[in-house]
Amino acid sequence: MNAVNQPGTLYLCPTPLGNLEDMSFRAVRVLKEAAAVAAEDTRHTIKLLNHFDIHVPLISYHEHNKAERGPEIVRRLLQGETIALVSDAGMPGISDPGVDLVRLAIEQNIPVVPLPGPNAALTALIASGLDTTLFTFVGFLPKTNKHRRELLAKLARHPYTLVFYESPHRLKATLEEIKSALGDRQAVAARELTKKFEEFVRGTLGSISLHFNEHQPRGEFTLIVAGISDDEVVAAEADSFAGLDVIQAVQMLIERGINKKDAIREVASQKGLPKRQVYQAVLDSDVL
Repeated sequence: MNAVNQPGTLYLCPTPLGNLEDMSFRAVRVLKEAAAVAAEDTRHTIKLLNHFDIHVPLISYHEHNKAERGPEIVRRLLQGETIALVSDAGMPGISDPGVDLVRLAIEQNIPVVPLPGPNAALTALIASGLDTTLFTFVGFLPKTNKHRRELLAKLARHPYTLVFYESPHRLKATLEEIKSALGDRQAVAARELTKKFEEFVRGTLGSISLHFNEHQPRGEFTLIVAGISDDEVVAAEADSFAGLDVIQAVQMLIERGINKKDAIREVASQKGLPKRQVYQAVLDSDVL
């Protein structure tokens, strides 16, 4: 045990997505030296530990017991124990309850040390062929229809590459929902990453959807979807101006946070009018 009042360390240990050769030497060492390993599914994690001849007590820590188990783990850390946190596969804290344990540890000034390692989102992204300069990780969409629609509506005008996670039984419905909200964009569906049947299905959301209508989805999926293109932005802007007079159009842009001068210039461009004409209309209006 550490010195009095000296907390232990919470290590975040990535585990292989499927190929056990992706386990790092450092991760194996940390797991062997830990007082305990906190795992989503102890039955799954024990197989990994046995493979690497690691004999450390396991703590069950998952979405359904985190409210109770999290504080218990923090108490052990405060007593000076070193705890390693793992997910079933990949990076703990990404789309799993590990993020809550990290917050609890930080609140108690417990050192949190992340280890680099496997991550499905980045693994799929770098092999997708889509833009990797700027991207947004979405993960799993919300479970309720209302919240899914609201989130996808926000993402529809997002310019960055989007990264989603999805299970095989929800894949086809999710592809259709994303296509309906975002349009038929370039996309890649990556499945069974690092495993024997690893596959990248590239095309558009529509063509990928057709592929999985003919081939039953199997394995966990990472979906990479292109952000909105400049042409789509122009088309969307044109649609948003349809049916609005110049005053309404300028007002709409100002409400979006665009200053009046730039709003007038944009409306003039979209309406095919001289900027001076739009400016005068705004001056004459008692609305703006």
